[in-house]
Amino acid sequence: MERRAVDWWVGIFVLLGLAALVLLALRVGNLAELGRDGGYPISASFESVGGLRENAPVKLGGVSVGRVSNIRIDPKSYLAVVTLEIDPAIKLPVDTGASIYTAGLLGEQYVSLSPGGAPDMMKPQGQISITQSAISLEEIIGQFLYNKAAESPKADSSAGGEF
Repeated sequence: MERRAVDWWVGIFVLLGLAALVLLALRVGNLAELGRDGGYPISASFESVGGLRENAPVKLGGVSVGRVSNIRIDPKSYLAVVTLEIDPAIKLPVDTGASIYTAGLLGEQYVSLSPGGAPDMMKPQGQISITQSAISLEEIIGQFLYNKAAESPKADSSAGGEF
């Protein structure tokens, strides 16, 4: 009888552990917010979205106010068009700006909104015109190395080997 009770407790513990792993996976993948009622869509065009993915958070002042619902290429301008789903309780001015940032050095990318000062509010299906593309770590390192190589002192042939 005692052995059976231990088996039940082990089973319950394993089930709780599995449930915790599922919740953690949903939280890390930003899938926990999928059950929420949708917000209103707005879009923004970027030259580069880097590693931005669908369901990435949209933040305003560091607080999540929505998510990325779609990323596509505009066939005419060849810009990446990102559709954002914003919480209906958040009203954004028409001169709001959008930037793509990385959380930490190698963390997930997200869209950060910077509200402007216009009195008019953006309507659903609105377009954010002030955007800043994602910064590529590879480009920054390459530019740094190129600048360092250009700055390095060249060997002076007129010195004649004297120090």
